[in-house]
Amino acid sequence: MIKIKRALISVSDKKGIIDFAKILIKYNVEILSTGGTAKLFAENNIPVIEVSDYTGFPEMLDGRVKTLHPKIHGGILGKRDDEKHLQTMIKSNIPLIDLVVVNLYPFEATISKENCPLSEAIENIDIGGPAMIRSSAKNYNGVAVVTDNSDYKMIEDALKKNDGALNLECRFILAKKAFEHTAKYDLAISNYLNGLDTNKNVTYPKKLNLAFNKKMDLRYGENPHQSASFYVDEIATKGSLASFKQLQGKELSYNNLNDADTAWECVKSFKLPSCVIVKHANPCGVGSSKDLLDAYKKAFSTDPTSAFGGIIACNTALDKNTASQIISQFVEVVIAPSYEAESLKIFESKPNIRLLEVTLDNNFNAFELKKIGGGLLVQSPDNFNIDMDHCKIVSKLKPNQEQMADMLFAWRVAKYVKSNAIVFCKNNQTLGIGAGQMSRVDSTKIASIKAQNANLDLINSVVASDAFFPFRDGIDVLATAGAKCVIQPGGSLRDEEVISAADELGLVMLFTGYRHFRH
Repeated sequence: MIKIKRALISVSDKKGIIDFAKILIKYNVEILSTGGTAKLFAENNIPVIEVSDYTGFPEMLDGRVKTLHPKIHGGILGKRDDEKHLQTMIKSNIPLIDLVVVNLYPFEATISKENCPLSEAIENIDIGGPAMIRSSAKNYNGVAVVTDNSDYKMIEDALKKNDGALNLECRFILAKKAFEHTAKYDLAISNYLNGLDTNKNVTYPKKLNLAFNKKMDLRYGENPHQSASFYVDEIATKGSLASFKQLQGKELSYNNLNDADTAWECVKSFKLPSCVIVKHANPCGVGSSKDLLDAYKKAFSTDPTSAFGGIIACNTALDKNTASQIISQFVEVVIAPSYEAESLKIFESKPNIRLLEVTLDNNFNAFELKKIGGGLLVQSPDNFNIDMDHCKIVSKLKPNQEQMADMLFAWRVAKYVKSNAIVFCKNNQTLGIGAGQMSRVDSTKIASIKAQNANLDLINSVVASDAFFPFRDGIDVLATAGAKCVIQPGGSLRDEEVISAADELGLVMLFTGYRHFRH
């Protein structure tokens, strides 16, 4: 146990610090502090000794030098069980410092400001703070270091339990968090500076440093013999799956989250109440309607066989009627921005179903990452959604408003289907989805077959293709199936041949000029 007799407090984020300081005063802890923190304590009648008075050396260089002094770092780094250290400290009039409470200049908040000048960013690089944190964490055998204000309550409880002392286990936990804190801080600075070229932002820095926090261990990996964990970005994008709250159900697996991410990102792209069912990282059914239950029925009827054991995502509050329908099938995970109270009661009858609640927001990650052997692929997100203004009608026939709406719906679905992707749709409903084939014509055939197996009529349907048709054979297949419209990027050497086939077969054809490969 280490009795806390002297604390050094210097915090940028002052949330909760007044109440915490009052707790320390109860245990007769002497408080040292700097600048704004010391002023705040004085204004709240908390006894405090300014660091400059303590060291006998004033702050200087516009506050750049405050705590970089032997009386500070000696008091932190001196070994309590080393007689030579202790004698040196006595000789040099360096008292022990038992507790260090420090959080750092808001560097990340500063650089997130629009058009933040480099000079302002540089001035928000903390020097004394990281030095104190690292010194304290290194000497955790004799010093406790607090970098997270959410830990104040833990310290308070520990002091109360141990009559003003902190045990080794508590100090070691705090030391690990402290090194994580400074590592994250240095990563942010390094990434920022590496992302500059003569003071101008560059998209991809020469060195990419990443920091992720472990959120949970997973049930298993892609297969039961593989272990897995889920890590989240330090600053998770608002509305991303990483922010989920699990309301009920078994532990999540690697595949659950991988499929859930596809389902959630897809359903977020629709404005009407919508439902997306995903199996093996591919949508197997998507529906939109004015009513969520109807949207679910549309999605499920696309491919009831593949929907077995799938992941279901909704973009609006999940009501009791939809919940009652969902539990009639076998489902692994349900995702929604919220759940009506009655729907939660309905799901209680199926306690193994994993219910995830995620705030609905249309933000995207800044980058998409994919690990390959010995390296990392990094790209910007595919966050482009077209409207009619982006489309070029290349066929002789022109689409009516209903056909146009269906093609835009189909195009949004195709974006989330593994390439080569073909999607038949009509009336805001997927009818047949062909995914992940090496040949586009094979994907077209599979999509048509799936619609037939589900007894869905493809007459007057529309088709979206995630990339261009290299030959007319795919056009022949979809026309034979009953489709009347095709939306695709264009850009093939045989575009004229494909357009001629569409005209010959009486099809509407749109070019978007954008491809949506998904591997």
